[in-house]
Amino acid sequence: MARRRAPSRVFFPWERRRGVFGQLGRARAGIVVVVVAAVTILVVLRRRESLKANVRATRASITVATRAVASYRADHGGTCPKNLGELTAGRYAREVPVDAWGRPLRVTCPGRRDARGFEVSSDGPDGEPFGLDRVE
Repeated sequence: MARRRAPSRVFFPWERRRGVFGQLGRARAGIVVVVVAAVTILVVLRRRESLKANVRATRASITVATRAVASYRADHGGTCPKNLGELTAGRYAREVPVDAWGRPLRVTCPGRRDARGFEVSSDGPDGEPFGLDRVE
């Protein structure tokens, strides 16, 4: 009795089994995807933490500048300084108060909330005056 041959099958190049090296290639691609995703997540987290740290540093500068302006006003009959350079000239501050992005702080007299007071604020990371990301 003659043996029947199994019907031959047509293989396309993408269907071919690649053996051990094919498995390693797919595994390396998976590792690369995981590494790229991890690096992306780390970069995003680093940027977010950097922004938060800059906001905290700016708030600390605002606190120092607020105390300096309050001392200036106490010594000058309640008048506000025309610019922040007057604070350094009168030795109320060692240097012109700047935010974490290197721009000088903004002193508003009279304040928006208190007509007899003042406000010290920063223009924020984008530097746009009174923008939406200002720090108060």
